[in-house]
Amino acid sequence: MDFALNEEQRLFCEAVEGTIDRISPVDRAQQLDNAKTFDHQLHAALGELGIMGLGIPEDEGGAGGSAVEQVLALEILGRKATSLAVFTVVQYMATKLLRHYGSAAQKAERLAPLCRGEIKPAFALTEAAGGTDVLASITTKGERVGDGWRLNGTKMWISGAALADVITVIARTGEHRSRGMTMFAVPRGTKGLGVRELDTFAIFGLDTCEVVFDEVSLPAEAVLGEVDQGFMQVLSTLNSERLNAAAVATGIGNGALRAATEYARERQAFGRPIGQFQALQHRLVNAGVDLEAAWLLTLRAADDDAAGRPFDVSSSMAKLATAKAGLAAADVGMEVMGGAGVDVALPMQRYYRDIRLYIFAPLTNDMITNYLGENWLDLPRSF
Repeated sequence: MDFALNEEQRLFCEAVEGTIDRISPVDRAQQLDNAKTFDHQLHAALGELGIMGLGIPEDEGGAGGSAVEQVLALEILGRKATSLAVFTVVQYMATKLLRHYGSAAQKAERLAPLCRGEIKPAFALTEAAGGTDVLASITTKGERVGDGWRLNGTKMWISGAALADVITVIARTGEHRSRGMTMFAVPRGTKGLGVRELDTFAIFGLDTCEVVFDEVSLPAEAVLGEVDQGFMQVLSTLNSERLNAAAVATGIGNGALRAATEYARERQAFGRPIGQFQALQHRLVNAGVDLEAAWLLTLRAADDDAAGRPFDVSSSMAKLATAKAGLAAADVGMEVMGGAGVDVALPMQRYYRDIRLYIFAPLTNDMITNYLGENWLDLPRSF
């Protein structure tokens, strides 16, 4: 693989960065984050640019492109607009599920508008009793009622649910542990659907919610894909979710590293810039090298996906490496900037908070490591 960007990819990255810098430069991005407000203006602009439709063919209403373009866009968003980057990971999952499993009518109604950024998605899987052991924790239930369905249950830690025009929810519809769950598309305003925003310490620009389904009645057409096959359908998207999360984690780490390096060039102590001190230089360099190595793993996994090769192991490696490297870079950045690092007018504290999402999302680092032990090193299953 040639890791250098070709001319088209370089121009693509310039367009993404230019749009973000024009609509939401760092000061505006930080103001919105402090106000815990979603960046609707930037979301709309990125929709017009085609970013929300990446990975979906143009003849199906998308913008074309592959996993490579998705990770390039997400790394930039991670550097500059962290909450919108997290939203876009969910966006790409939603469009992929709809494209592969939606009926003709569902795709006609929602796929192109999602790709244009005209409507917003959320994905409701996890519940309060568990996230990693999701099969055992799901109690949200879907029951057949005449020609339709009735949903009851509660989902927890759902990103973007308060903003979403449609929430894709996984509910238990059969007795089998994995082949007894179904995906349903629940539109905003459906009777019995309740959304309560939770108070979290990170990802301020995107709501995290409890979602309640209280006697929610749905028509048969609300089923996304096959009845009782919902979890198996979701599994087909998890490698992409890990890969896209890796790109965002890299971007957050790079944002922290760049902010810290710029500060180290300008901040004076003992008559010289603090970036001249060897110990500080070493910490910045080591953080940067780890980020570069993790990013190469991410590009490799994206290339595997784009080429149609298996990428379960490479995406897992990328997610693990970028989560660790991003976390280390944010920690170094906070050390370098000291008091300025905790200034809420500056982005370092945002990078420091937001990177912590990727220690456990979309899968904990420990579980990713378990997966690699079994599927890469061929060791006995450890859980």
